[in-house]
Amino acid sequence: MSYVASRLAAVKPSASMAASQAAKALRATGVDVIDLGLGEPDFPTPPHVAEAAHAAALRGETLYTAAAGTPALRAAVADKFRRENGLDYGLDDIVVANGAKQIIFNALMATLNDGDEAILPAPYFVSYPEMVKLLGGVPVTPVCDAEHGFRLTPEVLEAAITPRTKWLFLNAPGNPSGAVYSAAEMRALGAVLAKHRQVLILSDEIYEHIIFDGREFVSFGKACPELRDRTLIVNGVAKAYAMTGWRVGYAAGPTPLIKAMNTVQSQSCTSVAAPMQAAALAALTGPQDCIPMFKAAFERRRDLVVAGIARIPGLTLLPPEGAFYAYIGCAGLIGRRTPKGDILTDDVAVANYLLAEGHVSSVPGSAYGLSPFFRISTATSDAVLTEAIARIGRAVAALSETR
Repeated sequence: MSYVASRLAAVKPSASMAASQAAKALRATGVDVIDLGLGEPDFPTPPHVAEAAHAAALRGETLYTAAAGTPALRAAVADKFRRENGLDYGLDDIVVANGAKQIIFNALMATLNDGDEAILPAPYFVSYPEMVKLLGGVPVTPVCDAEHGFRLTPEVLEAAITPRTKWLFLNAPGNPSGAVYSAAEMRALGAVLAKHRQVLILSDEIYEHIIFDGREFVSFGKACPELRDRTLIVNGVAKAYAMTGWRVGYAAGPTPLIKAMNTVQSQSCTSVAAPMQAAALAALTGPQDCIPMFKAAFERRRDLVVAGIARIPGLTLLPPEGAFYAYIGCAGLIGRRTPKGDILTDDVAVANYLLAEGHVSSVPGSAYGLSPFFRISTATSDAVLTEAIARIGRAVAALSETR
């Protein structure tokens, strides 16, 4: 007897979670493992945010809220979009959910029919294709290679659109690549999308505040206002405020879409926990000094990793423009032999070797739709990253050429 629905047959667990679990399993045997598989800030949540949740609970704010979120939090989200992104949304255009991932899941649940296609430029966030498949859709994954900065081009977008296309996903700064789009690059994509009115756009902007080298973040909604009636802007407090475990995401979009997403949420989790919403409200309306502090640390760590990888023969790294990952090319290692005599045949083998030999956990690029690469999180201390790069270097140096 099987307890598993047939829809799960094509869906894989999260690769980043799997990598982290493998690291924990090895660490449980007594091995000193550096886990760079999961991506989350290593900073504590700002104290005033935690205190706001505590105070809300003590006030008795422990009951259900509206499915879309409390009016106070949705108003704060609307203020954030006006203040930081130049976007004007009303409360009925905004929804709050248990993290940005649930926002995306709800949007797909509300809109996808069997066989509908979603364009997911590769490399993509690992959960995108799995959510699409789980809800009956078909992932379309055009390759956006390092030569083009891991960015989608208008030509590649045009070629990927079919009559079955329902969604285009954009993620910038991107996970895993760190790629950022300029306003001009977004407008060029918008010109293509203007010709295909059946295509909805999901702009995942969760890393907007983690952007480097003096770049200015531009929301897709600001760059392409003519596409407002079919654009969903997805964001949350997880990355900017070191609140990954608080699980509060939010989105703004056309009212009919938001209404449908609210229906999905009302029949699944009902709402986000009220104290968590109070915490998110405090994050959005309180002191913002943590944001530049976090960004400066992430940029310094980016520079450390870029310099370290440049010293390891066989590895390449296009400097990430944002987020806190390094998407490291490992084509130079494919075909080489490990000290145990095994041949590295692909990036999965490379990631497994780096864990077994170097004791550094990473995620293979195949999980993001583009090989041969592996991703490490740079959201940890300078000392840990320095040691991790040294271990990777020693593991690579131990490889030999095949004869």
